[in-house]
Parts: sequence; C-alpha cells; structure tokens
Amino acid sequence: MDETQKREPLDVVVIGAGFAGLYMLHKLRALGMKAVVLEAAENVGGTWYWNRYPGARCDVESLEYSYSFDDALQQEWHWSERYATQPELLRYINHVADRFDLRRDIRFNTRVASAARDEQNNLWTLSSEGGETFTARYCISAVGCLSLPSLPAFKGRDSFAGRLYHTGLWPREGVDFTGLRVGVIGTGSSGVQVIPHIAQQAKHLHVFQRTPHYSVPAKNRPLDPGETARYKARYPEHREAARQSAIGIAGFPVPTQSALEVSAEERTEAYGMGWERGSTGYTRIYTDILKNEVANATASDFVKMRIQQVVRDPAVATRLTPRYMIGTKRLCLDTQYFETYNRENVVLVDVSEAPIDQITEHGIRTTAREYELDAIVMATGFDAITGALKGIDIRGSGGQSLAQKWEAGPRAYLGLMTSGFPNLFLITGPGSPSVLSNVVTSIEQHVEWIADCLAHLRQHGIARMDADLAAEDRWVQTVNEAANATLLPKGNSWYLGANVEGKPRVFMPYAGGVGNYRVVCDQVVIDGYRGFLLS
Repeated sequence: MDETQKREPLDVVVIGAGFAGLYMLHKLRALGMKAVVLEAAENVGGTWYWNRYPGARCDVESLEYSYSFDDALQQEWHWSERYATQPELLRYINHVADRFDLRRDIRFNTRVASAARDEQNNLWTLSSEGGETFTARYCISAVGCLSLPSLPAFKGRDSFAGRLYHTGLWPREGVDFTGLRVGVIGTGSSGVQVIPHIAQQAKHLHVFQRTPHYSVPAKNRPLDPGETARYKARYPEHREAARQSAIGIAGFPVPTQSALEVSAEERTEAYGMGWERGSTGYTRIYTDILKNEVANATASDFVKMRIQQVVRDPAVATRLTPRYMIGTKRLCLDTQYFETYNRENVVLVDVSEAPIDQITEHGIRTTAREYELDAIVMATGFDAITGALKGIDIRGSGGQSLAQKWEAGPRAYLGLMTSGFPNLFLITGPGSPSVLSNVVTSIEQHVEWIADCLAHLRQHGIARMDADLAAEDRWVQTVNEAANATLLPKGNSWYLGANVEGKPRVFMPYAGGVGNYRVVCDQVVIDGYRGFLLS
C-alpha cells in the first residue's frame, strides 16, 4: 500500500484475518469497495493461527466447518479427517487466501491499538501498535470470539524458572516435553485436547483441575472418499439445513421427544448411540436436555457413568466427575482424555480442594504442597466474546469508550452494532448465536448481512448508520429471555464471563437458535432496517 492510499480514506477497514475477515474482504471486493484488513499475526488463520498446541482440532465436522459461499471451493478441497486438526484447518484457510488473492489487501503484523470516531468527517481512524494510521468510512470487527487468551494473575507467575506456555499462544516451532515434569492448569476444551498428547511425552504430568468437565469421545476417523463424495453431492441441501437449524450444524439430531416421556431403557440406548456417534450433538438427543433439570440429569448421569467405567481409580474417577448440568458449560469432545488418567505418569490435582497459592521458581504451590515442574501449560481459555474488542481502545460518538459502555456487560443490537458507535459493524458480536453455533455458519450470515447493508447504504446515499438505543435495549432483553428459557445461565461458564476474574456475569450469546436469528435479521431488513438509525 503506497503513501497516497494511506492518506486517502478507505471505504472499509476490517480488523482480523481469520474466517470472518477473509470472507468479509472477499465480499467487499465484490462490491467494488476499497478495503484493507489489519491482522496482528504474520499470516492468516485467526484462532487457528495461534492455537497450535498438540491435539488442537475442531469440534464441528470438517465438511460443515468450512465455507459454503463458493461451490467450486467446497468441491475442490478434500478433508482428510472427520474432525480437522489445527494444521489442516490452517492449510485450508491459507488455500482460501491464495485462491481468492486476498493477501494483497491484508496488512500483517499490524495489531490495532485504537479506533476513534471522527463524527465531523464521518470517518473511523484506526491506529496500530506500530504507529500506523488508517482511516475509513466503515470499520468492521472480525476479531473473533475466542482470540484474547485469559492468563490468570497467579502470584509469582513471572518467577518460574522453567518454560511457561498458554495453549492460545503456542510457539510456532512446537514444544518437546520428552523427559520433562509438566503441569497443565485447566481442563476445558483446550486442556481436554492437549493433556493426552503431553502425557505421551512427559516424564510426569500433573493436571491441575478446578472444575471437572463433561466430555464425549470424538470417534474421529479418516474420511472415506466415497462418503465425502456422497456428502458433497448434496452440499446445497446440507448447507440450507445448517442455516435453518438451531445450532448451525446439519448433522446434529433434530429431537422430537422429551427425555421424560420415554422409558429408562430407551433413554440409555439413545444416550449410548449418542456416545458412540461422537458429537457434541449429545445434548440434542431429546428436546428438553437443555431446558429441564430432571431431563438434563438423565443425560448427565449417563456420561458420569461412562467416566466411572473408564477411569480405573475410583477416587480419581470421582474427582473427574462433573458437578454441574451437562451442556451448561461447553461440552468437550476428546480423544482418550479420561483414559489418560489411567497412565502411571499422570496425577490429577484437585485445586478446588487445595487451590493454587502461587507459581514459584520451581513449580506450582497449592495450599497443600508444592509441585516441582520443568514446564507449565496454561489451558485457561479466553476472555471470550468481548475481550478482544475491549482490548482495543474503541471510541465512538463524543469520545464514548466501548469498554466503559460494556463495563456492566455487552450491549449490541442483533450482535451487529452497538449504539453510539456509528458505522462500526461486529461479526458474531455479543447478542448473536456466535459461540453457541457452528461459528462458520454464523460468520457467513453476518458477513452477507453486512455486505448487503453496505450496498443498500451506498444505493440510497446513506452515509451514517447506528443502532437505535431503544432497539438495542429490547434486543438485550430478548437475548436474556432466550437464555433464561434454557438451563444455560445456570452453568458458571465462559458464556457468562465466569472464567475471567472481575468480568461481569452476563450471558452473552443469543440462545434462541441460528434459524430463528436469521429470520429476525431478515425481517429487520424487510422492515427498512428497523431498529437502526440511517442518515
């Protein structure tokens, strides 16, 4: 990009070059808009660029966790496994970037520090940590929902003499744990994936668990070419089913019965089939698993029973047995996770009983004892949904700070815009299905909605768009009502921000379903962008 382009305002600046940012750039080009994508990493990939830890893979099947916007792309790319690994997903994203020649409009190694609204000139000015500035009529956030790692502020963290890692900031060159004494903190999705791999290398592995999690076996396998060809032949049908489904996944079961209207024997058989299917769709076997506590207990108890069967030491099995309702925290998908605790070199440390007191020069000290370690892996997740956005100093009309506006919890209309920040669009923002769905399905819907909106604004000579505060308030209420119609808020989960100290406890995504959400968004457009202020 030459100096002239830097001085002239762009049509759009997009923040982030993951799945969302790449597709957004592709759509903006189709509109003939001058756009640039600013990306903190040195290459494309988003979460799949940073999360390189061993065992990292998607928990949505590869044939669905992929773009649907270009039929030639989805026909030409061949997935090797049912659930793609991080390296394969990164190869796919790089293929997309090359296939559509997207890199020429992406500025890599450019981390956005601030974004300020110039109301007089109707522009956004973005500044990078390196001191570069970019101005544009529209700013679009594609920062992702799981992109700001959460690093608990353990006392003495910087004093550790060994090697310290976070699963979300994994070294590009990889890590060899052979012969080392390793501690892993955290047993959520990242921990469940990385722990079996480290256990195979490490001399000793201590797993520091605060909350035991539900996990079902992935039953991963290589994809048969014939099976793949048959699926691809019906791609339009599968994709449309995903768009209209509750969670954006065509392959999930569509339940028709309550768990309480069938016999115990029938339930056990259904849960057994769900377990063998290997899918987070386990909580969708019956209509009321996520709505009724008694129904939920039947699904929870089956998984608890399986844990007791797999883990040989009854005391360890008890400590690994979850104490919350299944599905109210993110359900994990694993490969030999519970079996790992049968290894002689693996020890489970329950820090709910003896909390971590501090990290020392030599390892981790709990209130009970100190564990000497050569390496510590923090599988402590992310400041989800809002963290990456609040990490940028975003100032709207009148200098209003987004972080201050969201201090008590995020507020956004449809998860697409937040009042007081004109011409700032959010892809999979708070108040949209986002992390409760196949995020690629949700990304495509948001990108297409925003692109159509920008075309509408241009066609009608509209320069400024903002969310109406009253409409935003009503939508926040709708999001709360949708969540409260389920058991989801009862889990002390990262959906509520519970994994980040000091973060307000607000259920952030929309739990009313992908299909229902699309209907709402489409109707808003039909009604002349109802709830938005166009000027």
